[in-house]
Amino acid sequence: MAVSSAHPTDAQGESSETESGPMSHRDIIRALVGMLLAMMTAFLSSTIVSIALPTIITALKGSQNQYTWIVTATLLASTASTPIWGKLADLFSKKLLVQLSIIVFTVGSIAAGFAGSVETLIAWRALQGLGLGGLQSLVVIVIGAMVSPRQRGKYMGPMAAVMSVATVAGPLLGGLIVDSALGWRWCFFVGVPLSIVALIVVQRTLNVPVVKREVSIDYLGAGLLAGGVCALLIWVTLAGDQFAWASTPSFVLAGIGVVLLALLLVVETRAAEPIIPLRLFRDRTTVLATVASIAVGTAMFGGAVFLGQYFQIARGFSPTAAGLLTLPMVVGSMLAATGSGSLITRFGRWKHFLIIGGILMTVGFGLLGTITHDTNMVQIGVFLFILGLGMGMLMQNLVLAVQNSVAPTDLGIASSMVAFFRSLGGTIGVSVLGAVLATKVSGLIIDGLAAIGIKVDEASGGGEEVGIGNLNDLPEPIADIVRAAYGDGTATIFLVAAVLSAISVICVLGIKEVALKTKSSMQLQHEEAEKQPVATR
Repeated sequence: MAVSSAHPTDAQGESSETESGPMSHRDIIRALVGMLLAMMTAFLSSTIVSIALPTIITALKGSQNQYTWIVTATLLASTASTPIWGKLADLFSKKLLVQLSIIVFTVGSIAAGFAGSVETLIAWRALQGLGLGGLQSLVVIVIGAMVSPRQRGKYMGPMAAVMSVATVAGPLLGGLIVDSALGWRWCFFVGVPLSIVALIVVQRTLNVPVVKREVSIDYLGAGLLAGGVCALLIWVTLAGDQFAWASTPSFVLAGIGVVLLALLLVVETRAAEPIIPLRLFRDRTTVLATVASIAVGTAMFGGAVFLGQYFQIARGFSPTAAGLLTLPMVVGSMLAATGSGSLITRFGRWKHFLIIGGILMTVGFGLLGTITHDTNMVQIGVFLFILGLGMGMLMQNLVLAVQNSVAPTDLGIASSMVAFFRSLGGTIGVSVLGAVLATKVSGLIIDGLAAIGIKVDEASGGGEEVGIGNLNDLPEPIADIVRAAYGDGTATIFLVAAVLSAISVICVLGIKEVALKTKSSMQLQHEEAEKQPVATR
């Protein structure tokens, strides 16, 4: 009979000091350096690309729907892979997995830089998404393993700072690259040296002990999950554009998605280690935080991803200026995340920060829902600052609430699950809201053209033919109509995002506040293992 792999000595031959007691502040900081540098690599690369998308679509002669898919491909791949990365983190070296995710992301970035068409770019963006799925889940998992929930708040500051710096530096760097002789392809190449540095730093600084346990990967569940999500995503993206909502292709895609996800539920009830453990949903905090994460992801990704398009297309700013104009939202997010994290560590109370964050996020999106193509830019900056405050308080603290409510052995699964549902909401949000925007803009363009005596056949999709893909080739009067249509149509996206944010507030109100644990996941796992008798051969 084999010795149980749950005991620390079975994982490495001897018990590590960091497993039997809390890690020192110095050790945690050293480990965080590598993790945060890796996270910055992914966030920087993502934000560089987001600001360059209008230029990329124009250069490759793409469409509004393809614009959406360049973003969606990455979100979809990261969403489908996040639970798998989380499961692997419970079995293999977290350090090795972080390095692997960096490599995957880097290879995808290099390949995307050489893309010759929108279709190939979308494919390589999907590979980037696989690496991003690992980084966005593993960073949270490693920090959760090293630091107790009560002390985790004070380490949120560096995380928020890195995310904010990357969010600001990305658009600025992306704008400078696009506006320079280098061209948009270097938006993908520029992150490669930083990725190499991140790999080296992670190798030298991240030394989290490997606590192995018997875990079997649910490949069937992962396949059903990816297939079901992909089918539904393709449906919501193409319906209303490539085919009618009430049509055979629409019913087939929706049916496939529903059937695959229904089969997933059956498989997950029987799998030894399910990708999405249904038992976790018996906990009220997990259920409500999951629903809130879906709403937040849909609102945040679906609303914010079109900001760059609004500033560049509707307002005529350069990519560099568009990046600077997002600064109020980033500053608000950094201040709120850092401040709320410190206060949570000091007082041990966290629920009211979730409530305030949700309300501010709802108000911010609601105010942005009033903008047009000529709204005062200072006013928009104030709206974005309010939105950033809400995002900063809500996002990371939702993860903290779930991590505090689950068993130490479920840390990786639970953490990645919250990230999964947030990404799932974001993926669906970008697709659905992108389709809503395309329809709204098409109608506004048709109305605008009709006002100057140009008739367009709405049934043939004429409004789509006059869009951002050929904006540079349009006569100035018609180009002005297109820009105004995007400026006025974007408000609809923010109004929908405000409704979704309100749903997150309702969910947060139902969460029961539980005192934060004072021991890290590694300490709790070690204590639990010590209580278990070691089986004899």
